[in-house]
Amino acid sequence: MQSNKVVVPGARNVRATLNAPEGETDEIVVACPPHPQFNGNRRDNRLVALGEYLTDHGIACLRFDYGDWDEGYGEREDARNALQWGKERYDFVGIFGFSFGGGVAALAGADEGAEVIGLLAPASRLADDLDAVEVLDEINVPLKILYATRDDTANWEPLVERAEELGFEVEGFSADHFFVGQEQKVARRLGEFFVKQL
Repeated sequence: MQSNKVVVPGARNVRATLNAPEGETDEIVVACPPHPQFNGNRRDNRLVALGEYLTDHGIACLRFDYGDWDEGYGEREDARNALQWGKERYDFVGIFGFSFGGGVAALAGADEGAEVIGLLAPASRLADDLDAVEVLDEINVPLKILYATRDDTANWEPLVERAEELGFEVEGFSADHFFVGQEQKVARRLGEFFVKQL
């Protein structure tokens, strides 16, 4: 696996780590971290575990840090810019997000036309007018949500309910919000989804 530092172009200061498999690949997944005000960053265990799984299976992964806190708006823009960066360099681009990053990934993936979307314990809403539940109706690509049945941190229920109504893939884990001790298992389940769809 190769690892390189990347500056994502845009008005905000967005730094990222690109993990790429040995050899060529035309596929990448952009990984959105959890809430930056609660120390969410690209080194999050769940993002790192998924990135390792993907690179082991021939898919690059761009894990990025958000710019300065902007109540969800700037963070969505950061993810959009990261997707654009990926689209300029790869033929197939997916997006993943954990917790707050799950809401960001749903919104940015819908905006920028990601080919596949994976969400882990996603937040249903980032702000009054940043509603991830509403954008599900605009998504017509493969989407999978993994949620924790004992999660009392993220307001994931509305997003999962709507995803089920729309026929998207949804899977529950017996875990709390952070999937303590289950990072590898979660990475494998979402990684398999990305490998299959990309």
